Amino acid sequence: MLVSFIRNLSKNKLFKPQVLVRKEVSFGLFTVFVISCLISIGAGNWFNAKTSGSKSLQVGNLEPDNQQWQGPRLKMPTIQAFLPYPIANTSRLKLVAGLKNLETELETSLKNSTGEVIGLLNASPWPEIHDRARMAKVPVLMYHDILPRKEVFFDVTPQQLEAHFQLIKAKGATPVSLDQLIKHLQTGMPLPEKPVILTFDDGYGGHYKYVYPLLKKYGYPAVFSIYTAGVGNNTGRSHVSWQELRQMAADPLVTIAAHSLTHPPSLTTLSDGQLQKEVIKSKQILQNNLGIPIKYFTYPSGKYDPRVEAWVKFAKYQAALTMDDSNEQFAGESKNLLGIARFGQSKIKTVLKQAWGGPPLPPPRFGNSIDFTAPISKQKITIDRVSLVLISGGKPTTIHANKRDTLQNILEGTDAVAAVDGAFFSLRSMASNEMIGPIFSHNRQQFIPSGAGELPRIAGRPLVLIGSQTAKFTPFNPNKHNSLAGIRTEMSSVTDAFVAAAWLVKNGEAQSAKSFNKLFGFDAARHRAFWGFNQAGQPMIGISKIPVDSVKLGAILVKAGFQDAVMLDSGASTSLVYQGKSLVEYTPRPVPHVVALLDPASTLKVSKLDARQKSPQNKQNKRRT
Repeated sequence: MLVSFIRNLSKNKLFKPQVLVRKEVSFGLFTVFVISCLISIGAGNWFNAKTSGSKSLQVGNLEPDNQQWQGPRLKMPTIQAFLPYPIANTSRLKLVAGLKNLETELETSLKNSTGEVIGLLNASPWPEIHDRARMAKVPVLMYHDILPRKEVFFDVTPQQLEAHFQLIKAKGATPVSLDQLIKHLQTGMPLPEKPVILTFDDGYGGHYKYVYPLLKKYGYPAVFSIYTAGVGNNTGRSHVSWQELRQMAADPLVTIAAHSLTHPPSLTTLSDGQLQKEVIKSKQILQNNLGIPIKYFTYPSGKYDPRVEAWVKFAKYQAALTMDDSNEQFAGESKNLLGIARFGQSKIKTVLKQAWGGPPLPPPRFGNSIDFTAPISKQKITIDRVSLVLISGGKPTTIHANKRDTLQNILEGTDAVAAVDGAFFSLRSMASNEMIGPIFSHNRQQFIPSGAGELPRIAGRPLVLIGSQTAKFTPFNPNKHNSLAGIRTEMSSVTDAFVAAAWLVKNGEAQSAKSFNKLFGFDAARHRAFWGFNQAGQPMIGISKIPVDSVKLGAILVKAGFQDAVMLDSGASTSLVYQGKSLVEYTPRPVPHVVALLDPASTLKVSKLDARQKSPQNKQNKRRT
């Protein structure tokens, strides 16, 4: 029964045990992991059931909800349940006291590690790169020889290299190891704010003489790619010896990667027999001489093709580095883990300005809770070549203005930190504030029903409901939701309500073209505005910086971490404000309605708003749907 449960759990789309680190991780290891979780998280239910006479195994602490794991409910086992036989009261009390201390430590550890566990269990299948990692901008810098006097343009002197290290420190960047990069690329778990990876190719003598001492001085990790025929060969340029290489390989700062046997100009021109030697034998030689596993490969001159990649897979390398002077990319933009792109070291100033370790991993979401306590933050990301500006956290509210205006003017005098344009509205005149569909805003505290003529056209669209501590999206029912009493049957504490254009993301799934019904222009490329909740239940508002159709945008928002998202008025109305500044490069159309984010500790102060905003909207205006 337990094995059956684990197998069912492993089929859940958030649980991918076969890709924890590599594709080959066995089901047995995952079974051990889940059994450990059940013992530490769910054993209390089992022991309690057993002591109360129940014969069934209770595993309710790991329940999937709508196919989305909501995180373990951290109810620890009852300590007394672990005691299988009666013992003296005094001894029992001492034992219980000791076990309770252990219980507290276990609970704290589980809470602190849940996010990382979720990240590992949600890793992409090897060798694919995780969607969250593709949002980051992690530069991998490539160096070659380091020597006192440059002989070719890409050589670097020791003084120049130390200047680079000082620049890294001055810019607040953090060199990370290749192991850290691979974990990030496969799981999407973020790296430090400004990460950079240092790599040195070909095993030159200057790597031991100059680079290694500087790494120890600054505490920076680095990758050294070694072609074995060059070790100890000082014909022409000097190379590291096996003794020097063993000393470096024993240092935790150093990662050794195979760089072939003889460093041919291109592996793509070799026969399969030659490839076997270059890819596999080089790994064996390094492992035998250094006594460490060699997990990574670096293509000589960066050249490879599907056949070469297949040999790298066959040799069981976990990842491979490449290079392309005509198309240098950040690591997350690479094809996959077997073709990680790099920048030449001359680009260090440019890439350090752009370096970013990626968005934080959403904290585990317990049940269907909505979180209005997170601090408000802004981020710019690019997914599938579409740039987005996202603002997350805080408490959502809406403002229904007295007339159409800019977001900055509507927010003036309020405590709102950020806002995006809201629901659809009439275009009849600038003085109009007539909305499409019913409207209920915190600032007006007055419910305004929809006109009867538009009800059939907006039926089924997302009805947005916001309360003091929660929010939800539900299909608009004209027979039920066109009154304050009706929407209160959905949410008794509702403070804001309006009808959005369409779902972009629903229960973690991007919506198909069919779901947009006959919404005008949904399939056209336009600037888009949207809001919803991420996987941690935190509010998120945002815009696309370039025109995009609604179906593609939905798929992008799933990759950006949205659990649910609805489209707001878009096109010329698309506008976003953060801390009083517009985040669009054009002059947007004035709007009468916004979705705003407040600091978790503040409330929307109605008294600060224009008193005229309490006047009802003109119900005779022409409408657009």
